[in-house]
Amino acid sequence: MEKKRILSGMRPTGPLHLGNLLGALDNWKSLQDEYDCFFFIADWHALTTDYEQTGNIAQNIREMAMDWLSVGLDPERSTLFVQSHIKEHAELFLLLSMITPVPWLERNPTYKDQIVQLDNKDLSTFGFLGYPVLQAADIIMYKAHGVPVGVDQVPHVELTREIVRRFNFIYGEVFPEPQSLLAPTPKILGADRRKMSKSYGNAIYLSDTPEMIGKRVSEMVTDPARMRKKDPGDPDICNVYTFHGLYTDKAKVEGIAAACRSAEIGCVECKKLMAANLAEALGPIREKRAYFESQPGLVGEVIAQGDEKARAVARKTLEEVRQVVKVD
Repeated sequence: MEKKRILSGMRPTGPLHLGNLLGALDNWKSLQDEYDCFFFIADWHALTTDYEQTGNIAQNIREMAMDWLSVGLDPERSTLFVQSHIKEHAELFLLLSMITPVPWLERNPTYKDQIVQLDNKDLSTFGFLGYPVLQAADIIMYKAHGVPVGVDQVPHVELTREIVRRFNFIYGEVFPEPQSLLAPTPKILGADRRKMSKSYGNAIYLSDTPEMIGKRVSEMVTDPARMRKKDPGDPDICNVYTFHGLYTDKAKVEGIAAACRSAEIGCVECKKLMAANLAEALGPIREKRAYFESQPGLVGEVIAQGDEKARAVARKTLEEVRQVVKVD
């Protein structure tokens, strides 16, 4: 029996962080045996918010590829490719943009949120408004049955489904409607208690050294009401304690919570303990990454092979689309 196909991607806007690992990559890794996986580096999507600063995109693509391979994405079980290397994405985006109503894009919750959060950037561009259409093209190009996403990305998949229904209604049944594949993911926040994000400057990165991890953890906001060590803390609202639940030995986690509530342990000591455990947990990823950094040709070869496989599928899809749209 053929495996069902899934597709997902990430924008190469800088080094990957724990939010990327726990919110996506761990899930992608676990899906490789069950599905025909296509994972792409979305470099065109990076332009939607960083169109004025493109000098780092090429290096970010390479860094992301190394991160993916280091966490366990396997080119023997997954197709890893770069979006802009497959020019068919741009053509399908153009054709889909002709049938997508503007109000569908304006109601996108991510669009509204980023307009507010990234108020230091001019996002009043067609590219930013229309990026969900490009996202739809990315997905349906490979006729993916599912898209592994976090809860915040479900509206994008639903918009893709709406675009598919509209396309199929106008031109005939060509594309399946993709489903959102949700996996339980822990909600971890950045150092400032906002969503962990490169844009917010509050992230802990997979490539960080133990020393860098210790520094970033030391800056994390804990229980805002706990001003001194002698004050009892509330671990249930402390982000550091959330990390303990992920990276500290389970037998010790409850003891840390009790010590926090009774003020037997201070925030500084608690952070140092968690940072050490986190650095140890990320050790295997750092070791694999060092290997790929020493083998630059290998990373390029993996991407070239993935590009070739993705391009073959994309060309076949575009032939079918051109025929039904009558632009062949």
